[in-house]
Amino acid sequence: MKISREEVIHVADLARLDVNEELIDKFAIQLGTILEYVDTLKNVDTKSVRPTSHAISMTNAFREDEEKQLSNRDSALANAPDKADGNFIVPKVVG
Repeated sequence: MKISREEVIHVADLARLDVNEELIDKFAIQLGTILEYVDTLKNVDTKSVRPTSHAISMTNAFREDEEKQLSNRDSALANAPDKADGNFIVPKVVG
């Protein structure tokens, strides 16, 4: 499948990527090659393959949320890199 320069520029714009002018043709060729390969996957016989949502089977381990009392605050803070007045001190993350 051939991809035009305009399509590369359009997709880059949607992804908010600054694309170097020299690379647009290279990307068009590479994206075209990828899409041609994906087109070949349409020919694969998948009738005997069961639909799955994950490659491996997974089971969630659900449990009720239970409030528990902390038995020893000092042991909880023992490995804290920074603490004050029985609390963890963490870097500010909001401007």
